[in-house]
Amino acid sequence: MVSRTTDDYRAMVVAGCAAVCEPAFWAGFDRSSAAGFYDYFGQLTEHEPRRAAKFGLPHFCWLCINPKEAEDVQLAQEVIALIPQFLSRPNVLGIGEIGLNKNSRNELKVLELQVDLAARQDQLVLVHTPHLEDKLKGTRLILDVLRADGRIPPGRCLIDHVEEHTVKLVLDRGFWGGMTLYPESKCTAARAVDMIEQYGGERLWMNSACDWGVSVPLAVPYAAQELRRRGHDAGMIDRLIYGNPKRFLSQCAKFRLPEAAS
Repeated sequence: MVSRTTDDYRAMVVAGCAAVCEPAFWAGFDRSSAAGFYDYFGQLTEHEPRRAAKFGLPHFCWLCINPKEAEDVQLAQEVIALIPQFLSRPNVLGIGEIGLNKNSRNELKVLELQVDLAARQDQLVLVHTPHLEDKLKGTRLILDVLRADGRIPPGRCLIDHVEEHTVKLVLDRGFWGGMTLYPESKCTAARAVDMIEQYGGERLWMNSACDWGVSVPLAVPYAAQELRRRGHDAGMIDRLIYGNPKRFLSQCAKFRLPEAAS
């Protein structure tokens, strides 16, 4: 949401969104110093909650160094050292979105460091899987890192950007799977619903891609329309687009929704 206008907040509220949960993200360019991340974490934990509150929308966030900026291990270590001082802030849900981009050795090292941080601080974990043709390899590498550590139960990890060839692997190992919805690329609403119909939706949820590229903050409400079109009842739709995220996020004691929304 740091890259979106206030009109997007208004539109989400009108569409019935109960909360926004924003991961630490790549800014569209590589930041040059840890100081830039310090300011960014302040933006996520101070400015954005105030901006969203003007429209009655609770704002939560995740903190990390994104895998697209994890090639510089020294910079990553400096950024990771900053994170603990922000974890006690009331809107922070956990560590994310960590993971891999190009499946490089340095990215794997930084992934291990951030998994260690999450384990030591007892945090939920949000994981980014590669958007490239090596998504399957990257997903396997990520799951191997998480299982090798063993301090974070799979049920406290959301593996995002699953697709048809990775979703079963994620679910079979006990993790949650996230489907990030884009209007032009990656996972569309129709593909997400296909996966839900095949795998049941027990530990699946849908995310609206919402960044500096071509994306639609209301992608999840639009996906609800696709579910209705296919004949899914209101209870099923509510469980998928509201109940599942709430169930996962409620593992963090700080995740609280206004009484009218809960």
